[in-house]
Amino acid sequence: MRYHAVRTAALLIAFHVGVTQPASQLEADGSRFLFVWAGDADKRDSDFLAVIDVDPRSANYASVVTTLPVGATGTRPHHTDYEMPAAGMLWANGFDSGQTFRFDLRNPTNPHLVGSFGATPSFSHPHSYARLSNGNVLATFQHSTDAGAETGGLVEFDSDGRVLRSASAAVPAVDSGVRPYSLAVIPALDRVVTTAADMHQQARSRAVQVWRLSDLALIQTILLPPGPRGDENAMTAEPRVLGDGRTVLVNTFTCGLYKLQGLAGETATAEWVYSTPWQEPPYCAVPAVAGRFWLQTNGPEHSVASLDISDPSHPREVGRLTLRPGEIPHWIALEPSGDRLVITGYGDIESRVLLARLDRATGALHLDTSFKTRGAEQPGVDFAREQWPHGPTGRAIPHGAVFNRP
Repeated sequence: MRYHAVRTAALLIAFHVGVTQPASQLEADGSRFLFVWAGDADKRDSDFLAVIDVDPRSANYASVVTTLPVGATGTRPHHTDYEMPAAGMLWANGFDSGQTFRFDLRNPTNPHLVGSFGATPSFSHPHSYARLSNGNVLATFQHSTDAGAETGGLVEFDSDGRVLRSASAAVPAVDSGVRPYSLAVIPALDRVVTTAADMHQQARSRAVQVWRLSDLALIQTILLPPGPRGDENAMTAEPRVLGDGRTVLVNTFTCGLYKLQGLAGETATAEWVYSTPWQEPPYCAVPAVAGRFWLQTNGPEHSVASLDISDPSHPREVGRLTLRPGEIPHWIALEPSGDRLVITGYGDIESRVLLARLDRATGALHLDTSFKTRGAEQPGVDFAREQWPHGPTGRAIPHGAVFNRP
């Protein structure tokens, strides 16, 4: 979800960076490439997928290896899969166009666009994707194609993008502002959890919905209770399954964190467990789970925080990467089996891609200051450039980004 920051002189936060370590054996076995879904800033040229070299041993470290235009302009590249699928096929949404683009990235330096699709017969404007064990893809859609309804739903596709089944998220008697945003699949419990933030910000839903995975029956709509601040429950954002495969935490754009309980039954509940200060805008956004750590982008505090969730009912902060005032982190994704984190966002990093490192023993986070465009003063790969491998199309805005699987 794209929100524009209001920079305040009162918010002066120090810029902490870590010392970049030399390439280790773990790095040698890590990801070599980063796939970044980006939009042409002036919307005159095609949006595109960029492939970046993230091998610290490479002479081309932090350089753009290749780009793949999708032949569509002004789609507003937004969410991709949250991690690179094992089969090598990445799905990405261009939210404003209501399209899903499917990329074959099995050969990282020679990516291919294998197809795209728009609205289904029932729903439009896809947002997030989750992979199922049978190879299918479950996606949230924000809107209905029915002129008399607004709320979207869940749609299951096969690997080629064909619709297999779908179900509506509409619950007008409970919350008419539900717009399915993100999702978490819990196979062990035969459940799916979805959130409800509206990309157009017309509604501020506090709903979390629980579905049965086997038949996509909507079991329950939970309205999150307020936390001690009073507004932590607004705009439900991203659910994530923890390491036990059964516990789910859900964050909100207003910087709250909630634990869901009783998901195996018919009447699950939600309890507030953590929050940080918030004032509008910017917002807290995409999290990631790394073992016992919950990594949380925090726009108001210009940071990514690391919370120890060994006890999910009592998260505690153990690490923090604080960026410069004006830099708004929004999207993060973890390196598969590695210790690196990609960061994209808004404000002063709207056209940069950053890398950070996570200490998986302590939860500490450090910025990789060696990951930067050649000749640049600031860390990160700069997308505010004129030339790209596909031509002189000018500045771009990166959003969804994932590491390749080693």
